[in-house]
Amino acid sequence: MLATDPLYITPEDYLVAEVTSPIRHEYRDGEVFAMTGGTQRHSTAILNVASALKLRLRGSGCRVFAEGMKVRVEASNSYYYPDVVVTCAAGDRQLESQSINQPCLIVEVLSPSTARFDRTEKFADYRTISSVMEVVLVSTERAMVEVFRRGEGDIWGRVELEEDVFLESVGVTIALDEIYEDTDLR
Repeated sequence: MLATDPLYITPEDYLVAEVTSPIRHEYRDGEVFAMTGGTQRHSTAILNVASALKLRLRGSGCRVFAEGMKVRVEASNSYYYPDVVVTCAAGDRQLESQSINQPCLIVEVLSPSTARFDRTEKFADYRTISSVMEVVLVSTERAMVEVFRRGEGDIWGRVELEEDVFLESVGVTIALDEIYEDTDLR
């Protein structure tokens, strides 16, 4: 989409509107998309992952955010709300900031309505952020987690886990039982 298009929304206008909007929106190169609510299973998995990370990273200098913090993706002119995001960058410690610019870990809990986009365009956008070392996709259909890791030469590898999940980017292990606690999947 071009900035000369009358329907194009600038990133600045999006950010101003998002402050007062009663619902959250994601932004992708001039287009704005409303975020829908999730199921209890989806929300529970998000809370479980964020809580486990927060407990294990306490005192490390890393910060954990769940659902309400935007991540800026400069390469695609986008702002997304990951389900869970971790940053260890000093530049992301501005408490008044509306977004994270240097995340190291991004977690998306998949829902049937967003899984395709989360796996394709959004995942491709996340990989363009040089600080992102891992992108984690948590299934809500079965107890399974996919971990995508940036390797040497910017080559991404995939690990599918059905037990403990080791997050190399932050040096944390979370048991699958902990991720799916209080859901009907474990």
